[in-house]
Amino acid sequence: MLRKALTAAALTAVALTAAGCSVSGATGGEDRIRIVVGYQSKTINTVTAGTLLRSLGYLEKRLGPGYAVEWQDYDTGAPITAKMVAGKIDIGSMGDYPLLINAARTQAVPEARTELVSITGYNLRGGLNMVLVPPASKARTLADLAGAKISASVGSAGHGTLVQALERAGVTDVETVNHTPAVGAAQLESGGVQGYAQFVAWPGLLAFQGKGRLLYDGSALDVPTFHGVVVRQAYAEQHPQVVDAFLKAQIDATRYLHEHPLAAAESVAAATGLPPEVVYLYNGRGGIAIFDVTLKQRLQAAHEHDVTYLKRISPDFSGVDVASFVDDSYLRKAYGPAYDADRASTANPAAVTGHDAACGIPAGDPRTASELWLTGEPDTRPAATPTCLLRQVAGAGGKVRAAYVPDAATGTRWFADRSVWLADPAAAPTARLLPFTTQDGADAYRKAHPRTRPVTYEAALKAAGKAGDPR
Repeated sequence: MLRKALTAAALTAVALTAAGCSVSGATGGEDRIRIVVGYQSKTINTVTAGTLLRSLGYLEKRLGPGYAVEWQDYDTGAPITAKMVAGKIDIGSMGDYPLLINAARTQAVPEARTELVSITGYNLRGGLNMVLVPPASKARTLADLAGAKISASVGSAGHGTLVQALERAGVTDVETVNHTPAVGAAQLESGGVQGYAQFVAWPGLLAFQGKGRLLYDGSALDVPTFHGVVVRQAYAEQHPQVVDAFLKAQIDATRYLHEHPLAAAESVAAATGLPPEVVYLYNGRGGIAIFDVTLKQRLQAAHEHDVTYLKRISPDFSGVDVASFVDDSYLRKAYGPAYDADRASTANPAAVTGHDAACGIPAGDPRTASELWLTGEPDTRPAATPTCLLRQVAGAGGKVRAAYVPDAATGTRWFADRSVWLADPAAAPTARLLPFTTQDGADAYRKAHPRTRPVTYEAALKAAGKAGDPR
């Protein structure tokens, strides 16, 4: 299906060229220059180039009245690529694997050639992509899905993570069923598939709703994953001022997200229908996604690493020259003199900080810093460790909207009440309770730390409330 769609898009582009039809780079009426932006509203790792950027109006403000901006929303990156090949979208945002497909479909066609010009958000370990199973599933590891049907959007970042993870686990006999994220979610709930491999924010959504249980955390791969912004080269050369305005507006939106994380989450939630608690899981302070527009070398290296796996996903994908696809010249100009220093940094510019009132210590270590969101409060509360977070939850009554903790091994941020917990009686009182995103991760940690033992969330919460540990 993916091959047919891309082939059709290429034929459409040829037909448009042959017929001399105008494309989206033409003026948009009333002598205004038109810009068409393709984005994925529910793929919330792209909000600074899509949903949030659109709601804030920063692009329109920077462009002024001489420009007409058209926003087009899609579920995945594939249709954005098809329309870019056909000259119908000028700027688009999508994940790392779709970006490679985008490059492959356009690099040999000068009229359609695209360039990667900025990053929206990333996770250096791969935590933006995950595999879920039904809540009642007996599966504990990927190996338990041998012979099963797994839903994925073929060619997506989530699919890429699935392929790599299955290879590492030595699992070969699974059937991948091509679905959009929403259709796949419905199939998982109805029993049509036994697994669900998707990208941000679908795994967090299904877990939050109690419709799925996290089986595999992409962070276990320890391979960076990201989303980025791609522009048609011909459009950029014809309208460099538009690209400059877009990138400056994206930088503005990124700064807004860092400075107003709760307001940004509420805004994205209102625009997409996603629960704010799910948006904040990824896009909040210390979230799974780090929002940084710079084109980092580690991300480019990961992109080159992904080429091999995309060849396995799509037999007609022969490869791509990643180095020639990346062009940070526009971003350097828009960003200013701090670009190289910020490009070299991988520190989260929106970390959890502050004073932990429950334990009386600072919250700042990204490996343990947690966060509590209570109903009716204007901001979240920081916690120094997951144990300290549980103490706060225990004293909050029924006012908890969401409680976030980092996986003790991978650092992936997850919902406290959806985590798997271990107790370490030898640890300090403020570090005695350890959360994990998956049962597999907890089992691996326990094997290396045999003194730890399983504890339910309810028991951990009760113990933390007494400032003790479950024995």
